[in-house]
Amino acid sequence: MTTTSRNPQRTSRRLDLSMPALVTCDIDGTLLNTGEPVSPAVRAAVAEVLAAGHHVALATGRSLVGALPVAAELGLDDAWIVASNGAVTAHVMGDDYEISDLHVIEPEPVVRVAVEAMPGIRVAAELVGVGYRVNIPFPDGELNGDQHSVAALEELWADATPRLALYRPGAFGLAPILRAMSLTVIETRPDWLDVTPPALSKATALDKVRRHLGIEFHATAAIGDGENDLEMLRWATRSIAMGHAPAHVRAVADRETGTIDEDGAAEALLSLLG
Repeated sequence: MTTTSRNPQRTSRRLDLSMPALVTCDIDGTLLNTGEPVSPAVRAAVAEVLAAGHHVALATGRSLVGALPVAAELGLDDAWIVASNGAVTAHVMGDDYEISDLHVIEPEPVVRVAVEAMPGIRVAAELVGVGYRVNIPFPDGELNGDQHSVAALEELWADATPRLALYRPGAFGLAPILRAMSLTVIETRPDWLDVTPPALSKATALDKVRRHLGIEFHATAAIGDGENDLEMLRWATRSIAMGHAPAHVRAVADRETGTIDEDGAAEALLSLLG
């Protein structure tokens, strides 16, 4: 599939690649299928974008510990990762990283609301760079990093956290209540909510990275496929939605590429180079 224009209302926003640009990519559903490695085509496309002098940043709902292996797989040894839907930003430098921005919430009010409204709900409080504290173990593959089971709910809110994950059939029903508490809530799936501090998104974090790098706003591009990519796609000068993305996600982007199974991200990345 050829990357094609979708949103005529955005044609006035011209991407300028005559200077170093910031190219931001979602991970799951964009660069790879969850649980699978990055394809050779995507790795090669990322390498071409880097060789052209541009910056490639990862912007993901994953925790930092889950995003770091993807950065290594892509050969990003001097790059930026926006993790936990914008709550954690880190600069990767070789085998090391430095957290440059961290936003946290106090878990207690969220945990109390969740377990009272939905007994048996699984709650995970992120431990940056490590994994999660959980009240009930999550199924394999649902969380990145180590799971530390707590004996009492009080241990879940012992420390502030950048992100809480709530997992149970019907969990999306908690979204209005939590938004009324001025929290950022992403309805990842009908059975899964991500809860982060107020007024955060991938876009808010990426704009800080852009300014830190001294990149002009008209030299930004983003590729994504999910609910948590909406603000990022609206933010970027050139936004590209994956072909399998829901209709409302594709609607906010100005271009559409192939699906994940068609290596649509590789096609999108190469399209930026003309």
